[in-house]
Amino acid sequence: MPELEERTDPEGVDYGWVMQTTFVATIVVGAPTVAVLSTFTTLPTWASRVSFAVRVGAVVWFLTALATFLYARRQQA
Repeated sequence: MPELEERTDPEGVDYGWVMQTTFVATIVVGAPTVAVLSTFTTLPTWASRVSFAVRVGAVVWFLTALATFLYARRQQA
């Protein structure tokens, strides 16, 4: 049985790396961001807490993905 080849040589941006890095960075940055911002907001119910976390998390995810993609594209050039 031949050995598995686990190398890639993507042309342009390596989107796998971008997705993995975005996932990790969003958790590392997003969780503390949501926690800190939630201290300044009244969140009386679980529904409001979930809604707040999703709204803030979506913004953090989008900005992290954009920054990661731009970094990867700049490093590729």
